[in-house]
Amino acid sequence: MVGTKIDGKAIAQSIKDRTIQAVRQLKTEGIDPCLATVLVGNDPASATYVKNKHKACQEVGITTRDHRLNNDITQDQINKVIDELNVDASVHGILVQIPLPIHLNEFAVTSRISPIKDVDGLTPYNAGLLSMKKAVLVACTPQGIMEMLEYHKIGLQGKNVVLINRSNLVGKPLYHLLLQQDATIITCHSKTKNLVEFCKNADIIITAVGNRKKFTLTSDMIKKDAIVIDVAISRHNDGLVGDCNYDEIIQKASFVTPVPGGVGPMTVAMLLKNTVTAASLASKIGR
Repeated sequence: MVGTKIDGKAIAQSIKDRTIQAVRQLKTEGIDPCLATVLVGNDPASATYVKNKHKACQEVGITTRDHRLNNDITQDQINKVIDELNVDASVHGILVQIPLPIHLNEFAVTSRISPIKDVDGLTPYNAGLLSMKKAVLVACTPQGIMEMLEYHKIGLQGKNVVLINRSNLVGKPLYHLLLQQDATIITCHSKTKNLVEFCKNADIIITAVGNRKKFTLTSDMIKKDAIVIDVAISRHNDGLVGDCNYDEIIQKASFVTPVPGGVGPMTVAMLLKNTVTAASLASKIGR
């Protein structure tokens, strides 16, 4: 039996539909949800990501502000931009597109964002709350993955999960979200030994390497009816691919996300959801 495709586009659209209703409700209360983006330099991929986020916001009625900064901006200058956005009551969410140029301290920049406007869930405050199961604003990609699993009623209690990523954006926050659902998680990375054996014993594999020259998940590395969530996206042989060969994996797995059209749309949908949540938080604090 061929496995089931986890259609990220369809699930993301259902979240967008709910977000539209939430935005309308907030506007009846005099609250206009607003996301401010900060893009440093002219990296084409980053510019495309920001453009897509603005487009998605417009589709659901979220106002956007686009801050484009020169590549040679100093740490003090970008800090000033963040500080101004933090105190601007009309801005509810702040997103700094990363990676930043190497002369800027990425941790210092993201840490400077007000926790109630941290729609990427990257500040130490929100990361700490997540580890204590108290977070309201959670990193978008991990949150999107959890939504996908819930949509398909995939239970996590007691499941063996292999997570191939340990980044602040994906691996670390996702670890905590999975643990909160009573999964047993093995976090793997570039220094992990016997990765194939870990994968063969996993009920669920979540992979986010993003480099086909270094790693490809193949069907002989998974057990029958395993669930595969492919977070990675990179260009390979003139096409966009993830970490696994979808057409091959779906012949053996029970559920698989495609690339593109899987986790990617969910990340954007969660950004919209977080922006609305941040606007709601701000309205309660301001009353």
